Amino acid sequence: MGPPGVGKGTQAKGIAEHYGVPAISTGDIFRANVRNQTPLGLEVARIMAEGSYVPDEITDAIVRDRLAEPDAAAGWLLDGYPRTLAQVEALDGVLAGAGHGIDAVISLVAEEAHLIDRLLKRAELEGRADDNAETIKHRMEVYNEATDPLIAIYRERGLLVEVDGLGTVDEVGQRITEALDATPAR
Repeated sequence: MGPPGVGKGTQAKGIAEHYGVPAISTGDIFRANVRNQTPLGLEVARIMAEGSYVPDEITDAIVRDRLAEPDAAAGWLLDGYPRTLAQVEALDGVLAGAGHGIDAVISLVAEEAHLIDRLLKRAELEGRADDNAETIKHRMEVYNEATDPLIAIYRERGLLVEVDGLGTVDEVGQRITEALDATPAR
């Protein structure tokens, strides 16, 4: 978890590789649908252009189906999900129904001003239309309103592992694996 631009996607790949589990990114799934111009992709493109999040019902269904795939049977890492209280409840229901639980929730933290600069640079390099100054600020507001409260839920459950998201990819990755390795197994 963490605000837009903190490096969730970059770190998810390294963490998943380190622990031998699939990284499941809702953003990647949505962008693939946009790229392939599927009906879902066309709707997601419109939503992302506004800087809003895809509705919970769509996201929940995609995650539920993905967690049921064979490669996720031994574990997984979710990137970008859950982002709302309703998504937490949906994930809890899916996991309870399957007899699984969450081992840890990683929260990458960084100052918003630094993240805005990072996202604007990424937009230039990658040509991402969803990363312009107005959209980025809106995404930060949406994050703070909808997602930030989830930190409190996972902290209360004893699952939250907060890690400084600033530094090189390797430095942040090292901090994450050290923090996870120090977390008691559930």
